[in-house]
Amino acid sequence: MKRIIADKLVNWKTNSIRKPLLIRGARQVGKTYSVMEFAKSHFNGNVHCINFEKNPELHSIFDRNFDSRRILAELELVLNKRILPGNDLLFFDEIQECPKAIMALRYFYEENPELHLIAAGSLLEFAMKDISFPIGRLQMLFMHPMTFEEFLIANGKELLAEKIRQPENQLSDTIITIVNDEMYKYFVVGGMPECVEAFVNTGSFVEAINIQTDLIASLRQDFSKYAGHSDKQCLNSVLSTVARKTGEQIKYSRLDESYTNPTIKKAFELLETARLFTKVVAASPAGAPLGASISEKKFKTVFLDIGLLSNLCGYYSDKKMPKQNLAAAYNGKLAEQFAGQELRASTSENLYYWSREARGSSAETDYLIEKEGEIIPVEVKSGKSGSLKSLHLLLHTFSNIKRAFVFTEDKYGELPEQKIKFLPLFNIGSFLNS
Repeated sequence: MKRIIADKLVNWKTNSIRKPLLIRGARQVGKTYSVMEFAKSHFNGNVHCINFEKNPELHSIFDRNFDSRRILAELELVLNKRILPGNDLLFFDEIQECPKAIMALRYFYEENPELHLIAAGSLLEFAMKDISFPIGRLQMLFMHPMTFEEFLIANGKELLAEKIRQPENQLSDTIITIVNDEMYKYFVVGGMPECVEAFVNTGSFVEAINIQTDLIASLRQDFSKYAGHSDKQCLNSVLSTVARKTGEQIKYSRLDESYTNPTIKKAFELLETARLFTKVVAASPAGAPLGASISEKKFKTVFLDIGLLSNLCGYYSDKKMPKQNLAAAYNGKLAEQFAGQELRASTSENLYYWSREARGSSAETDYLIEKEGEIIPVEVKSGKSGSLKSLHLLLHTFSNIKRAFVFTEDKYGELPEQKIKFLPLFNIGSFLNS
């Protein structure tokens, strides 16, 4: 399955100032697969893969010192094969299992600049807490579940994928309906590669949902790797509750009343560190950068994947797909999750939203995006209509805002005097290109 990260890997390979590349992301999002496919296409299969999870005995190679030439020589002996800088790809997989290998990356950059070296891992933040991280000596890429565009391509809908990359070109009602039908499939299947592959091969939602259930069980098993820092039962409870509260402002006390706030907060932070969800923090649209005006006490979340979220919430527990508009179902939760998931993948930046500071006010807009110093409010409306009172209040309050976007089921339109543009929800991953 073609992944968008493939183009970024090519750019890395051909960069004249190339650093070791560290690919970060949650488990099962396709990091290993993408690297190995890249190696087949661009290194003629000349890839040397060191998996630190499967081969813990190799950790000792990095214990003696960080002399990259010695490390390469010993790895060649283990592999019984020459590693040719400039010709081969060296791949450190599951590098979080060997923290000293992470520390060694900087020395490969300094002593072996011709070597193509990629490292990948999940739960990396836990491994990096107690080591000296080689800042400035490596390049990082973040990998997410498959986007809607990647889902279309995997299902053989390349032409539709090309069209949604061009939001300035308005589509007919017929084409919008076709794209929306594919989007609603994505709401169910999600973007975890194994689930997408099962759906592509079988056409069965049930097969994809069954794999989602297995993936969730696997993610819960990972809790043992950091449960020493938190209550395992609390971690399970917080994960499920955060999924149900996607799009809502989070209050620790409401995540699980059977635990204390400090216990819940620790569980929440550990799950966030494991990238099972992303925090969306309230900020002021008054000016850039948005990160300078955040309110740490006001935040909501975007879950790792819309399919896993749907599964955890039990939306399809009867294995029957609802025939009604899935965007309007569940109070628009899936629409806002979809938007956040697409924005997270397309912007590679932190996500923010606006929540009015006045006491007793419920006014808020779903997301705030920053592009080249411009602040752009984004509102997501389930179904074909909905109130825009909060967005109008924001635009009236903050005169620096030059434009805002509203994403709905199928609406194109523009209110120039109100600085609002309407686009279909499926365009949200590419609207900044318009």
